[in-house]
Amino acid sequence: MDRYQSFAGTALGRLVVRKLGLPAPHPLRRHVPGQPLLDGPVLLGGGGRLRGPVGRVIAEAGVRVVEAAGRSGAGGQGAGGSGASGLVDGGSVDGGSAAAGDGAAAAGGGVASGVGGPAVGAVSGELWGALVFDATGIDSVARLRELHAFFQPVVRSLAPCGRVVVLGSPPEGAASRAAQRALEGFTRSLGKELRRGATAQLVQVAEGAEGAIGSTVEFLLSGRSAYVSGQVVRIGPAEAPAPSDRGRPLDGQVALVTGAARGIGAAIAEVLGRDGAHVVCLDVPASGAALAEVANRVRGSACHFDITAPDAPRGVAELLAERHGGVDVVVHNAGITRDRTLGRMTPDEWDAVLSVNLAAQERLNGELLRVLRRGGRVVGVSSIGGVAGNAGQTNYAASKAGVIGLVEALSEELRGRGTANAVAPGFIETAMTAAMPLLPALVGRRLNSVAQGGLPVDVAEAVAWLAHPASGGVTGNVVRVCGQSLLGA
Repeated sequence: MDRYQSFAGTALGRLVVRKLGLPAPHPLRRHVPGQPLLDGPVLLGGGGRLRGPVGRVIAEAGVRVVEAAGRSGAGGQGAGGSGASGLVDGGSVDGGSAAAGDGAAAAGGGVASGVGGPAVGAVSGELWGALVFDATGIDSVARLRELHAFFQPVVRSLAPCGRVVVLGSPPEGAASRAAQRALEGFTRSLGKELRRGATAQLVQVAEGAEGAIGSTVEFLLSGRSAYVSGQVVRIGPAEAPAPSDRGRPLDGQVALVTGAARGIGAAIAEVLGRDGAHVVCLDVPASGAALAEVANRVRGSACHFDITAPDAPRGVAELLAERHGGVDVVVHNAGITRDRTLGRMTPDEWDAVLSVNLAAQERLNGELLRVLRRGGRVVGVSSIGGVAGNAGQTNYAASKAGVIGLVEALSEELRGRGTANAVAPGFIETAMTAAMPLLPALVGRRLNSVAQGGLPVDVAEAVAWLAHPASGGVTGNVVRVCGQSLLGA
């Protein structure tokens, strides 16, 4: 239990936090079936190639889009770039009135555009649910000023748990590699400035991948990404079929989740089951009743394997082939810790962690790729320890960095017929972190941009996004689910 967060939410706590300048964790907006994608309209700016496609994605999700007048291609507002002035939504705008545009939508989804007065807040006094800026048109360092012109007048009018999404191009091959690379520093820094549970992300979209952005944009704008901030996601050209049932995008698919008996693994099984998959829950034979309970809860099936056993990879693959005709989603979640400083670590402690966390995944992949259906998804669960390292965890950090290497290599092997990605959790509230000493737990919870620990469901939602049929353009990515931890890159 996060007692500090509970105290900080009281009247006295808010006063103490404000007076002493302490971290102020805000309750995060997480996904609830049937809830709107956002709690307010989206302000859309920039003048690149993605402005139209991203506007349509957001509007089709039922969110009102207010377009900021700005430059498109070589035209626009001159040296000042694309500002947040010129909003139209069929009504008044803070700081000035707006003239009716082509397609203003007062309620539900829709895109409004036109010319009006300077804006510092959303339409009719609302706060912005999200600020989305298409920076793919920024082709020089001088044009980076467009970021300031768009965000500076409106960033303080972002709603609690609001979203900032910047759309760019992969720096390699861009007209200005320096300008596109600069977007990363800008977005990460903005994420650290935002308050009240708001997040910021950069999405780099390759040429030809404009039609593959939908699932990623929706995930990053929604409550599903509550504990994801400061991340860079790359999207390449790929088929992105829209599921027939938006609420059950994995309907008819089979998903394997290792280490599913408890904690993050159980949450992943639950979310994939919610999204329509038949989940094959795998854990060691000793998990017994706990694994059966999870499998029953998600209406899936349980299988008991020690994944380090020599015959386990073939046994798992044969089970999937014989009972389910193959597999569509593989989530490598099983992992252990044997923490000790290197000078005191025994060979057995080293071998155990590398065997379960890394070698077993590699061996499983060798067999599972034979039964992975076309369009399959492989997701490895890494850790920020594998990105930043951690004292007393040389074995664990090595194994989790190795997971990143596995998915990078596998993404190349699967290109054109599937994807491979990794999620890297930070401080997640589990039974393991609940047993941590007070001071390390306090530091783990506070040293991130949202000043709190995440929940197992936060990791599970990220896995479900990567497993989505429309996420075919997202491969070779490592996405940290850490509230933008201050540790690591």
